[in-house]
Amino acid sequence: MNTTYYDHGTAAERWERARMFFEAKDYAAAARTLGALVEEVPEQTGPRLLLARAYYHSAQLRRAEAELRVIVERDPVEHYARLMLGRTLERQGRHEEAESHLRIASALAGDFEEL
Repeated sequence: MNTTYYDHGTAAERWERARMFFEAKDYAAAARTLGALVEEVPEQTGPRLLLARAYYHSAQLRRAEAELRVIVERDPVEHYARLMLGRTLERQGRHEEAESHLRIASALAGDFEEL
């Protein structure tokens, strides 16, 4: 597959292109653009989280899970990554595993149940 268009330009230009693809709901194109960007700047959460979201929305759930686990491992209190990981696991039918991530995400967001 020719990925020249997706890999062309500076990191900032590719980030903007990926966001445009994502906003246009072309999740597969967003993921293709973000894949190389995440490899280039693996320490940055933003591109990896958007890549996970693109995978999630294009039903590439195992890939979404892998990216989200990297984020949660690095930053256990990253609320949105926890929430996405829980939802990704739910979509895979792994409800029991999803429950703890969803509970943590809820607590991090301040959504505490009445006791």
